[in-house]
Amino acid sequence: MTSSQSRATSEVVDHEAVDAAAVEAFSSQYGARATAMPPLAIVIAAYNEEGAIGPVIEALPPVISGLEVVKIVVSDGSADGTVKEADAVGALVCDVPANRGQGAALRLGYRLAREGGVSYIVTTDADGQYNPAEMATVLAPVVAGEADFVTGSRRLGSQETKDMIRRTGVRFFAGTISLLTGQKISDTTFGLRAMRAEVTGAVQLSQPQYQASELLIGVIAHGYKVAEVPATIHRRRVGESKKGQNPLYKLHIPGVNNFFYGMRFARVAYGTWLRERQRIRRSGSARSSGSAGSSASTSGSGIRANGSGPGSVEASASSAAPGAGRPADPAKRT
Repeated sequence: MTSSQSRATSEVVDHEAVDAAAVEAFSSQYGARATAMPPLAIVIAAYNEEGAIGPVIEALPPVISGLEVVKIVVSDGSADGTVKEADAVGALVCDVPANRGQGAALRLGYRLAREGGVSYIVTTDADGQYNPAEMATVLAPVVAGEADFVTGSRRLGSQETKDMIRRTGVRFFAGTISLLTGQKISDTTFGLRAMRAEVTGAVQLSQPQYQASELLIGVIAHGYKVAEVPATIHRRRVGESKKGQNPLYKLHIPGVNNFFYGMRFARVAYGTWLRERQRIRRSGSARSSGSAGSSASTSGSGIRANGSGPGSVEASASSAAPGAGRPADPAKRT
């Protein structure tokens, strides 16, 4: 399936119906294993990753930070041996027939994890670019109650890519989202992340593609404490990247794929920011008219959300440490 066909499919598919059918099939297949999961889930979205997904899953640790791990793979309409390969190495596999996009697959994976009773979620990619040994570092601040959401950062750590266009894009979007949200972020697209499971249910996730910015901006806007830790991104060694695919993808024209990726990422990022500003304003107006209590407000161009509702906290962490003037309160725990 080409990228244009994939986008067309995601535009007409009934995502709620697809998710409901997938959850039902997953529950039927795994029974009690689907509803009584261990405390930590590693969620992976995979699309035609035969040859890569097996080694990735086998390399995942069975225990991280003292927490038993369940490995959940959401196959996003794979037409190769991805499902069979992931199942063979012990993952719980949710096989979705429609290719909708990484964002839709991860959203479904988060739901499966929450409904399975997990407390924490870690995400990684199916292509082997992230180091599983670094999962403990990414998860540690969440388990310690120092943050609700932690992302790795190649700019604080290291990266193997020599693609200057991509490096420039990472810096540009980090600066842009930091400016929009008022939260210092150095890497907005890193796939190795850890979070409390409830965070994924409190934040609106509607984008089928380029979901990294939607999740990050939503988490910040809801007042969750966010942190970054140094991490590594390696070169893909099996298969080819699905990012930035376009009608000219197979011609491998230098810079074209990065351009398409950047344009679509920007659309999602700015759209999410505007949506969250409107939500905060509506919420603030409703509270102001109802009672003179706590409020959420926007200041300048940055989103500010001081917690008063479900899933909120009173301070957000800036990078790995509290920023100036922000109290080092522990993350909200349930």
